[in-house]
Amino acid sequence: MSRVDTAGLVAGSIRLASGVSFLVSPLKANRFWGDRSEPDTTTRLLLRSMGYRDALIGGALVVTSLRGAGTRRWFLASGGADAADLLGGLAVHDQMSSSQKAIGLGGAVVGIGVGLWGALRPRR
Repeated sequence: MSRVDTAGLVAGSIRLASGVSFLVSPLKANRFWGDRSEPDTTTRLLLRSMGYRDALIGGALVVTSLRGAGTRRWFLASGGADAADLLGGLAVHDQMSSSQKAIGLGGAVVGIGVGLWGALRPRR
């Protein structure tokens, strides 16, 4: 039987939970990530899209971790998703509140770090 990749399981579970939260209650999830304003229709669409993306990547990371399979590609996908979020956030940095900068951009930086760490760690 293969060994469970605990780090992948934890990282994947967090990303999966984040994605599900954006699908179940996008407005509450948006507030959690630092936005206190009422989002317009386009923003709501993007929040749900981000939820699907995060649920998919997180779920795949959980499944591969439980199977003991290689998780590098899903760690890279996770870090890549956060890199895209960071680049998008930097484009509107001057329009963001302090909490959005700290939570949204800070969270993306942490996510990139976790993704790179997971992808580059030695194989067992």
